Amino acid sequence: MLTILGFVMIATFLVLIMMKKMSPIAALVLIPALFCVFVGKGAHLGDYVLEGVGNLAPTAAMLMFAIVYFGVMIDVGLFDPIVRGILRFCKADPVRIVVGTAVLAAIVSLDGDGSTTFMITVSAMYPLYKRLKMSLVVMTGVAATANGVMNTLPWGGPTARAATALKVDAADIFVPMIPALAMGLVAVFLLSYALGLRERKRLGMLSLDEVLEKETASETVLVGAGGGTGDGRMSLTKKTTGGAGSGTDSDAATGSGVANADADEDEGFQGLDPNRSTLRPKLYWFNAGLTVVLLTAMIMEWLPIPVLFLLGAALALTVNFPHMPDQKARIGAHAENVLNVTGMVFAAAVFTGVLQGTGMVDSMAKWLVDAIPEGMGPQMGLVTGLLSLPLTYFMSNDGFYFGVLPVLAEAGQAHGVGTLEIARASIAGQALHMSSPLVPAVYVLVGMAKVEFGDHTKFTVKWAVLTSLVVLGSGILFGII
Repeated sequence: MLTILGFVMIATFLVLIMMKKMSPIAALVLIPALFCVFVGKGAHLGDYVLEGVGNLAPTAAMLMFAIVYFGVMIDVGLFDPIVRGILRFCKADPVRIVVGTAVLAAIVSLDGDGSTTFMITVSAMYPLYKRLKMSLVVMTGVAATANGVMNTLPWGGPTARAATALKVDAADIFVPMIPALAMGLVAVFLLSYALGLRERKRLGMLSLDEVLEKETASETVLVGAGGGTGDGRMSLTKKTTGGAGSGTDSDAATGSGVANADADEDEGFQGLDPNRSTLRPKLYWFNAGLTVVLLTAMIMEWLPIPVLFLLGAALALTVNFPHMPDQKARIGAHAENVLNVTGMVFAAAVFTGVLQGTGMVDSMAKWLVDAIPEGMGPQMGLVTGLLSLPLTYFMSNDGFYFGVLPVLAEAGQAHGVGTLEIARASIAGQALHMSSPLVPAVYVLVGMAKVEFGDHTKFTVKWAVLTSLVVLGSGILFGII
């Protein structure tokens, strides 16, 4: 009974948010509360929620101060050179833009933190997607899938959890999997190329000469609101240069096509306003050094990550904005993102708290393991890889790697399948995991990109599943799994 209710609860949640019948926060809170009553444990709902909130509180704190820290770094211009480099490569070609999104997300993912990856990727690419009227779910889908593949790095989390749960060396899991993971990353790049071609076909593309001929009357530029409000944010505005053409903001992306203008020649592709009042060019190397030290400390685990970002945010605000009104303005500028993300995390705590407290997770996992046919025993590597897709999507990584994986490994050993093969197969589903509603970082992604979580889910899941299957299939083909 618990198994059925667990699957029905998850299905109900996904259907309602994808159909936009409920907001993710409301669905994450109300649906599990209702099913907790159905299970007959409504009296314990408070205990389950508090336990879930307690477990996710450090994550919420980390996200809160990470958003403030990287928001300030964006404000002061730390990432402007990266943005200009990406935009110079992308120009106004949708194919280059989507591929550039995948490359940027993969590179930034080397720090092992999904929230950081999404904040940097969205801040760099969002203005360009908006400028060209490109699909924002393409950006979130590609970024999440690329980050999911890179999340298998030993310091990313899943590999370390698998190593700990099965008492093996993380390097013995990850290093042999590099060829398979590389194929997964190639699949992401090919996917981004295909999605870019689709966007190019939808929007069209013009050369710079054609744009100059058709858009002599006006040009769309990105300007910072910093000139008026001091917050350094971006907005779209129309700058009239004379002539009869009045046009609309969509002229550059529909009808007449997309301009293939060079970033140096078209100031509209600056992405971030180069004249915003929050820039601190004299402090560039201080901010760069602080960020390097912060990421190094995070990788080396000198202090807990929430503590590192708390200290980093406080130091960044104090040095870059020594006056109290400026500090308050910076915090206020990023308050919406902080509230959206941390609110979603605490709402997810209700969902996970009920799943675990009522025993639904354990019941579903046991049912899935018991459902494995006896004849599939020698193929436990394949089975583990396939199960990693739904289980890491519907469960936390901790629940899967510490609760389910040891059972799968034991079943594999009984049929002569090595523990390391099971461990390697277990990380195959991470491309899908990064779009799970139980992953706090995904709310950073959709929140900053201003994309509905349901839209992101509908678009991304199929491509993430395909990428995960490429990793799994490559692992089997190469004899790794």
